[in-house]
Amino acid sequence: MSDSQELQELCAILAKCCPKLSGEFLRAILTPNELRELCQRWRIIKMLAAGKAQREIAQTLKTSLCKITRGSRELQKKNSPLLQALQIRKQLRSQ
Repeated sequence: MSDSQELQELCAILAKCCPKLSGEFLRAILTPNELRELCQRWRIIKMLAAGKAQREIAQTLKTSLCKITRGSRELQKKNSPLLQALQIRKQLRSQ
């Protein structure tokens, strides 16, 4: 199986899991550092979406501008999966 196929399989499995099991799965498969990195990247996306400046985010989260710029570029893409994820987050928070 290629990496792309493996990723598709993992996504399909996670889509079928409840949030509790998804969290347990991620904690089991990722190292603590990988999990922190994933959470950090999600924080960056949320802060960018809230209109925070990239330099402010870098200073607040003590991270590189490169990571922040990557998130910013992804948010600017038409039909960005990150924007879609933020919409889902918004729907979940309003329930």
